[in-house]
Amino acid sequence: MYNNPYINPYNQQANIDRLNEQINNLERMKAQMQQPQPQPTNLTQNFQLAPTSRDVIRYATSLEEVQRDMVIGDTPYFSKDMSVVWIKNLKGEIKTYELNEIIPKDEKDIQIEYLKGQIEELKKEMKQNEWDNTNAITKQNATNTTEYDEPVGETIKDEKSSSFSKISGSKKK
Repeated sequence: MYNNPYINPYNQQANIDRLNEQINNLERMKAQMQQPQPQPTNLTQNFQLAPTSRDVIRYATSLEEVQRDMVIGDTPYFSKDMSVVWIKNLKGEIKTYELNEIIPKDEKDIQIEYLKGQIEELKKEMKQNEWDNTNAITKQNATNTTEYDEPVGETIKDEKSSSFSKISGSKKK
């Protein structure tokens, strides 16, 4: 009985303050209940069917796989070894490209390629000159056959045979 806070005369002011606070809380709750509650809004959900990101690399193993896939814009498909790229547009048209790696070259590599190109040009010019020369000789012989029927040079006859002869040397005894 002495532990009851409502009966203790020394804590009477504290009790009054506590009761006033509870009354104020109840009045606030009553005011909130009397205010009109906002009506719940209709629940709407939006579904996004198309992908948002177009920065995705797509891989395909064959042209048939690219043809089956649906696209929303120009979409590149790469082969696994990155040697072929197919680009499919909205109409379903597919363009195929071959990819080659570009290796950066320094000045020495560029100079070597330049010199190789010059060598190839010189070889072509030499072949062209040889072809022109052989054509000129055959044309000359074909047009004037009476003048050049005889050999131009004379044959040289030598009395010595061109076979090897045995050279005698001193024999040791």
